[in-house]
Amino acid sequence: MRVTATDAKNRFGQMLDECQRQPVVIEKAGRRHGVLLSAESYDALVAKLGRTTHESGQRFYDQHKEWFDMQNDLVERYGIPGEEHRPW
Repeated sequence: MRVTATDAKNRFGQMLDECQRQPVVIEKAGRRHGVLLSAESYDALVAKLGRTTHESGQRFYDQHKEWFDMQNDLVERYGIPGEEHRPW
């Protein structure tokens, strides 16, 4: 099921009921922005992965720390290209 962010906000109770049956894709500005899952579906997904998202992210960071540090240094020195054109 797909709903707009406004619909999800206005019908949050219904969205909680719906996500017990199927994931609810929440769109904002015409783009997929988030997914509402039941707690059971979330637990099954985490169990299937065999690790928490934080742990896998930390391993990825540790593996590529040198590259991340170099990129962060470049952003600190030169900023983000095109930053002045971003709407946020």
